[in-house]
Amino acid sequence: MISPCIVGWGHTRFGKHTERSIPSLIEEAVTEALSRAALSPEDIDAIFLGHFNGGFVGQDFSAPLVGLAIPALRTTPACRLENACATGSAAIWAARDSVASGRVRRALVVGVEKMTERTSTEAGEILLRCSFTEEERSTPGGFAGIFARFAQAYFERYGDQSDALAHIAAKNHANGCSNPYAHFQKDLGLAFCKTASERNPYVAGPLKRSDCSPVTDGAAALVIANEARPSASVPAISWLSATQVNDSFPMSTRDLTQFGAARLAWQKGLRDARITLDDLSLVETHDCFTIAELMQYEAMGLCAAGEAARVACDGSTHKEGRLPVNPSGGLKSKGHPIGATGVSMHVMAAMQLSHMAGGMQVAKASRAAVFNMGGSGVANYLSVLQPL
Repeated sequence: MISPCIVGWGHTRFGKHTERSIPSLIEEAVTEALSRAALSPEDIDAIFLGHFNGGFVGQDFSAPLVGLAIPALRTTPACRLENACATGSAAIWAARDSVASGRVRRALVVGVEKMTERTSTEAGEILLRCSFTEEERSTPGGFAGIFARFAQAYFERYGDQSDALAHIAAKNHANGCSNPYAHFQKDLGLAFCKTASERNPYVAGPLKRSDCSPVTDGAAALVIANEARPSASVPAISWLSATQVNDSFPMSTRDLTQFGAARLAWQKGLRDARITLDDLSLVETHDCFTIAELMQYEAMGLCAAGEAARVACDGSTHKEGRLPVNPSGGLKSKGHPIGATGVSMHVMAAMQLSHMAGGMQVAKASRAAVFNMGGSGVANYLSVLQPL
């Protein structure tokens, strides 16, 4: 049986790239990925592009943009994947499946998004298309309002957890200072994140600006192959397991104090990998809002229901803690360009497992998990990774 592995990766800096086109972002990420894999464009058999768009840019048929960015790829089969905020992971899953089937030897995965050309109001309206619009389209505060509903439900059951959310925000911003690809590379400090102010106002419900990941532009790329590349400049990274679990779409049908499908994804992913949470060196998880990371601590089994605040505040998830979570700074600091996010998270994990993460490096990293979530906890992807 073919076991797909990551043999190269590339990443632009995330941020506001007003003067850059989508093809230019793709070109930078893909050129780096191919170089690290010691491959030429002609060695790629298929392209899988993760691009949400939803109206952020006018170009909706975007798979051919990879061939426009890299002319040598213009005749290579290409398709676009979209699955809300898990769009990048959807592209990775399609590429993995094509390699595992034997149909494709080497697949190129690209995730890209340009979001900052839209106003905050426009961006909020576009992102609400990732909700169940029949019931949730008019949610005040855009997608922050969607996750404010989770926060309010969780707070009602377990008490006000605002301090715990501030600890998560402060941790991830501190970690982002060591990430050269991060949108924000500034340590905001716990006091700032705890306090509502003119610079840190409430955005929706109990969520402040410091609880929300930024609207961002950027691209990331992976080369997934059917075998390791001896000539590559980076070690091959393999999957111990790859899991996807979906949940009911309408929020009205779910218990908003937990991410039920995320919990199932973690249980299945660890079981398939034949490991426990304690066997992981780090986790890159989907902190689109700080409440998401808080609730994911419980979903992954780091603590029991209602105890996530303790984990957030006692240092367990810091880079030197029991299980480092988001040593890259996460979406909160690194940024959340929708289509690129899942690919970026896998790049961050591959860097850690290759011991090439610089100031982000977790000591003796040997296994990593990536958890990428789409919509309001609806699409849930978990990768458990280790060096081949």
